[in-house]
Formats: sequence, C-alpha cells, structure tokens
Amino acid sequence: MTSGKSYPLADRRLERSLEEKHALYTPAEAVTEANRCIYCSDAPCVAACPTGIDIPKFIHKISTENTKGAARTIFESNLLGSSCASVCPVEVLCAGSCVYNTWEREPIAIGRLQRFATTTALSQDPDLIAKTKKPSTGKKVALIGAGPASLAAAGHLALEGHRAVIFEKKSVPGGLNSTGVAPYKLYADDALREVEFIERLGDVEIRTGVGVVDGKADAVKGEVSAADLLRDYDAVFIGIGLGSDHGMGIPGEDGPGVVGATAWIESMKLDPKASVAGVTRAIVVGGGNTAIDAARELAQLGVEHVSMVYRRDEAAMSGYAHEMAGAYKERVELVENRQPVSVVREKGAVVGLQVAPTTGGKPTDGERETLTADLIVIAIGQARLTQLASAFPGVELDDKGRVRVDEATCRTGNAKVYAGGDCVNGGKEVVNAAQHGKLAARAIHSSLGAAPGSTGKAN
Repeated sequence: MTSGKSYPLADRRLERSLEEKHALYTPAEAVTEANRCIYCSDAPCVAACPTGIDIPKFIHKISTENTKGAARTIFESNLLGSSCASVCPVEVLCAGSCVYNTWEREPIAIGRLQRFATTTALSQDPDLIAKTKKPSTGKKVALIGAGPASLAAAGHLALEGHRAVIFEKKSVPGGLNSTGVAPYKLYADDALREVEFIERLGDVEIRTGVGVVDGKADAVKGEVSAADLLRDYDAVFIGIGLGSDHGMGIPGEDGPGVVGATAWIESMKLDPKASVAGVTRAIVVGGGNTAIDAARELAQLGVEHVSMVYRRDEAAMSGYAHEMAGAYKERVELVENRQPVSVVREKGAVVGLQVAPTTGGKPTDGERETLTADLIVIAIGQARLTQLASAFPGVELDDKGRVRVDEATCRTGNAKVYAGGDCVNGGKEVVNAAQHGKLAARAIHSSLGAAPGSTGKAN
C-alpha cells in the first residue's frame, strides 16, 4: 500500500521487539484454510460480527483465488477490515460462533483469512476501493478525533463524494490502533498504513496537532472551536474516544514508577526513548483487557516478574479468558481479591504496593501485605471527555458520561451532530467503532440529500 501521507515513526521502538501474534498467510495457506469453510446457510459468524461482513462470501472468494473480490466484500461492510482482522477478539465474535466449535473442531481462522485478503489485495492495488468514489457533492463534514470511528465515517463519506476533515489533537492519527493496541496484534506502522488507505478513498484531510475546544479557539495553540465547526461544516461527527487513565487515589501514587496503562502502552509503541531497563518486578492493577495487554507486553519485553492485582476473583474479570490464558503462558501471575491501599517508596523510588484482602471487591479487616515492585501500571479505566462532547448544543450525556445517540443513525440530540466509538459505548472494540462510523456516515449522507443506506458499497 503506497502512502497518501507520511506519518513517520522512529525505527527503534519497544513495540518492534515484540513478535506479531500470527504471520500473514501465504496464498496456499489461505486457500487451504478457506476450503475448510462449509458456508453455513444461517452463517452464525456473520451474526456475531458487529459490522455484518459477509464472511462466507469473502472466504469463498479466497478459495477461488479471487483475493481482490474477497477484499471488496470485506470493505463493503467494514473499511477498517485490515486492522479489525488483527485486533478483533475473534475468539468471542466470528470465530467464536463458528459451527466447528460445536463439533469440538478448530474454528475457521476468520481473522487470519480477512487479514490475508485485505493486505494482499491492497498491496496489489492500493486504489482498489478508491476507484469507486463518486463525484464531489460540495458538502463537507468535520470529524473530531482520528480514531477508528472517525476514520470509518470519513472513508464512507468520502466514497459518497463528501469532503471529510478530521481534527486530531495528537501528532499521530489512528487513535488506539496507533497508540493502544498490543503490538503483537497490530504495530503502529500498520495502523498508520490503514490511515493512509482511508485518506486515499477520496477527499479526506487529517489535521493533526489541532484540538477542538469549548469556547473561543486560540489559533496559535492550534485550536478550533465547536461553534466554528457547526458554522463551517454541513455536519459534525464526534469520535473523541476516552480520556486519560484513572488513578487509584492512594498514598504514594504520584511520582516516578507509577503510570497509567494507556499512557505506558502509547509510550512503548511510539516513544523511541521508552525502556524497561532496570525493571525486574512489575505490577499491573486491574482485570480488564487493557490490564492483560499491559501485563503480557511487560512479560514479553523481558520483565522477570509480572503480576496483575485485581480486587475480585478471576471469574469476575472483564478481560477475555483467552487473553488471560495467554498471559499465564507468559508467566504472568494473578493476585486475586486484593485492593491496593498505598504505593511504598524508598527515597522516592517505588519498591512495592501495599494491598488489603477483599471480599466481593470490598476491603476487609484482614492483614495487609506488601508486594514487591519497581514499576506499577494502573489499568482501572479511563476518564470520559465530557466537556468537549457537551460543547455542542443539544448533545446530551448519560449518567456514565457517554454521549447519547440514536442507535440506528448515531445522531445526537443536535440534528447536525453525530457521535460514535468509545465516547458512546464507554470503551468497546475497534469493530464496534467502525460500525458506528458506518452508521453515522449513512445517516449524514442521507441528511445531505442522498438516498439512505447507499454508502459503503464498493463494487
């Protein structure tokens, strides 16, 4: 895939020392795996895919060596099909619903087949989907945040001939695909190649280093205001994701040696100065998928002792069981039913984490203990970016700080404003964000005078 715009990354980054989970299939391997599919009439795999990709259809095309046709089928439903092929938890989505599971046989490797089709086809023809772009409509849409939801929406809008301008506060676009996905699933380089693919689909512009603010904008600081966007664009899409990592609120937490999980993962993926040198014992606090990712990454980077501290038992963890199984194989230890109460420091340096026993997630009067550590990573959730979302008149938030939208259209209480991704669902998968982007693009396209539901068809 050739580059529509360059987003250079340093060659020496910690993430590059981690091996990817699965190598790209060879053509022969892909055809062999595709031929295992029995093309179920009810296709439970399709029902399990949030974007509704016609999985039997694209697999059949691979089996007949029609790789470009397979990629077109995928992109019709999901323009982020390349990254989703690598980052989706297929074990609990499409592959987890494969009928082979009921027969106690290995399910079809849908994710690997999808990655083969999209990667191979675009390497052969980078403009495979861009060729389907419709003539310009003269309409323009502003999108806030350059994460998966906005990228998907921008791509679908561009294919319909609308101009899509994405405003991204960070210097690197891609959202969590670039900054937060475990490297063994998706390297930042690959995430940025997908960004470039979206840019090639039509009139898509990404303005990095530009923040959207509630109130008067400061051009010197690289800001635009919500009011400016409402005035200058035909529609606005909010895809701002989530905010910074939550802290634990305990003594000793502030200072070196304690870091939020998403901040640590971003540093490991992008910062050439990031290092785990001198770290021998690391503790990750939390029981979700981000906590598991951070723990596995630390273990794979060579940290000798990695522990996860969780206030409940393993059965109550929100992280996927198959990911935790991988963590165990990498010698990550799970410390269950423990609540952090203070960070222990000596001369300013972290030396341990004091924890108290819990029952049902709540501390008891049992004896406290100190777990040795020289690095503590906090993965207990992220803040909601409520101020920006509520900067648009008519946009409402629910009691959890999530943007309220119509499920079918992703339209907010403001008829000109739409939203999707983590700021709406509180933090789900990339594929859910891609679906929100697609639904919003269809609704925006319809509101701008086109037939509803026509966007996203790449023939």
